[in-house]
Amino acid sequence: MNLPFFNFLAPIGRMFLLFLAAIGRVVLFVWAAFSGILRPPFYGKMLLKQLVEIGYYSLPVVGMTAIFTGAVLALQSYSGFSRFNAESSIAIVVVLSITRELGPVMAGLMVAGRIGASYAAEIGTMRVTEQIDALTTLSTDPYKYLVLPRLLAGILMLPCLVLIADIIGVFGGYMVAIHALDFTPGPYLKSTFDFLEIKDVVSGLIKASAFGFIVSLMGCYHGFHSKGGAQGVGAATTHAVVSSSILILLSNYFLTALLFSK
Repeated sequence: MNLPFFNFLAPIGRMFLLFLAAIGRVVLFVWAAFSGILRPPFYGKMLLKQLVEIGYYSLPVVGMTAIFTGAVLALQSYSGFSRFNAESSIAIVVVLSITRELGPVMAGLMVAGRIGASYAAEIGTMRVTEQIDALTTLSTDPYKYLVLPRLLAGILMLPCLVLIADIIGVFGGYMVAIHALDFTPGPYLKSTFDFLEIKDVVSGLIKASAFGFIVSLMGCYHGFHSKGGAQGVGAATTHAVVSSSILILLSNYFLTALLFSK
C-alpha cells in the first residue's frame, strides 16, 4: 500500500522508534553500571578521585559564574522594579532565583561543559585504543570501574557545588545592592532570610543531584560508545556536552513542576 498519508507518517514512525531504542540503550547502560554496586570489588580510590575532580576542580568556574549571576540579577531586578517603586523586593528575587533555579542550572551547565566533555574524551580515548577491551580481558568490569564511580561522584558532588554557588551568588547580589545601589545592609539581609525557606534550598539541591547524574551519564555513555578514532572521540565529546545541556534544561522544567506544584 503506497498511500501518501502513510508515506508521510513513515519518517515520523522511524524517528520515534529510534528515540525509543536510544532510551533503551541508555537505561541498559545505567543498569549495567549500578547492578554491581553492592558486590565487591569496590573501587574507593577511583570514586575519591572523581569526587575531587568534579567538586574541587570545578569550584572556581562555578563560583565565578555564581557571583556574576547574582550581581547581574540584582542590577536587572533594580532596573525593572524601580519603575514600580518595588526596590525592596530585590533581595527576595535574588535569593529565590539563585537557590531555586539559577544556582542548580548554571552549575549544571558549567559542569557539563567541563566534566561531561572530560569524561567523554577520556573514556572515548580508552574505547578507541582498546583499553576498555583490555579491562574486560583482565576480568575487570568496565562499567563498575569506569562508569559507576563517575555517576556516584556526579550525584554526590554537584549538590555540594550548588550549595556553595547559592551562597556566592546571593553574596554577589548583596555586594551590588550595597555598594552600587545604595541599599542598607541590615534591611537587605533581613529580607533575604525572612523569605528564604528550607524548601527553596532543598529543591535546588535535588535538582543539582539530578543534573549531576545527567552530566556524568551523558559523558560516560557517549565516550563508552565512541568509535572511529580521534574524530569519533571529538564527536562523542560534542554529543556529551550538547545532550547534557539539553537534558538539564528539559528536566529542570519537570522537576520544577514536580517540586513546586500546588
